[in-house]
Amino acid sequence: MAIGIGRRQFISAALGGAAAWPLAVRAQQGERIRRIGALFGVTLDNPDVQARYAAFRQGLQQLGWTEGRNLRIDVRSFAGKAADARKDAADLVALAPDVILSVGNLSLGPLLQATTTVPIVFTLVVDPVGAGFVDSLSQPGGNATGFMEFEYSLCGKWLELLKEIAPGVTRAAVLRDATATAGTSQFAVIQSVAPSVSVDVSPINERDAAEIERTIATFARAADSGLVVTTSPFSTTHRDLIITLAAQHKLPTVYSDRSFVDTGGLISYGPNYIDQVRRAAGYVDRILKGEKAANLPVQAPTKYELVVNLKTAKALGLAVPQSILARADEAIE
Repeated sequence: MAIGIGRRQFISAALGGAAAWPLAVRAQQGERIRRIGALFGVTLDNPDVQARYAAFRQGLQQLGWTEGRNLRIDVRSFAGKAADARKDAADLVALAPDVILSVGNLSLGPLLQATTTVPIVFTLVVDPVGAGFVDSLSQPGGNATGFMEFEYSLCGKWLELLKEIAPGVTRAAVLRDATATAGTSQFAVIQSVAPSVSVDVSPINERDAAEIERTIATFARAADSGLVVTTSPFSTTHRDLIITLAAQHKLPTVYSDRSFVDTGGLISYGPNYIDQVRRAAGYVDRILKGEKAANLPVQAPTKYELVVNLKTAKALGLAVPQSILARADEAIE
């Protein structure tokens, strides 16, 4: 009996293998492996980058693209340094990919300098028109299109939110990357809103960690102070330091990215970045199937998140207003 069962299993396996073999051959012979490059402006050991890359791969898989079967992805990442960005961009273009995913402003500029022909799908890019990356949102016109991080009007809401959760704040430091157009523009919008909420704002330029420590420590000596952290690769790279300084100096702080609140920051309001990268997979799919980047409109975020950390609020002696709790997508205990 045992011999009979073994024989049946052998025959079944043999038939299964015979049936599967032609499919494997057809896949190898008839299915072209497409090549994608991906360039991140923050190193891959960053948990946020890992989550976004995983979402991108998942989005591609849901559209029928499987690594090793019909797709190959080459990834490069750098820690916000322009020289590294240019090198990684050149390396990816030299691989002759069918399309490149670019994450962040610092990645996109070097890629556009390295190629005018390889299609590029970008995400988490602030003001792509103002930065000269595309001709217009509706008709990008060149070899790049994608998903803008947010419209600058969002930045004013950060200061309004700071005043709402900490009404006693009368002065706020704005952490920004002054070397980037996006950094100065974000501060300009925040500054324009300041009189309406009776808060004086001043910039803190992101140059290095030591300078940020010194500047925040000096700023926090005055009473009724708060902090706004704008979006930049530097802020992401030094997230833990910024959160620690905000707690150490008892500064109510508003962030643009919920990952800061997940790890101890007070409150954030901004787009859902995972959703953006997943949507970028859809544009990559369309380009691989023959559409032109120049004809795909740049899209704005469709999902925004308000997240508050109640434990951090309690440590700062803040009672979170019901107006915020009612709007919050998540309140972390």
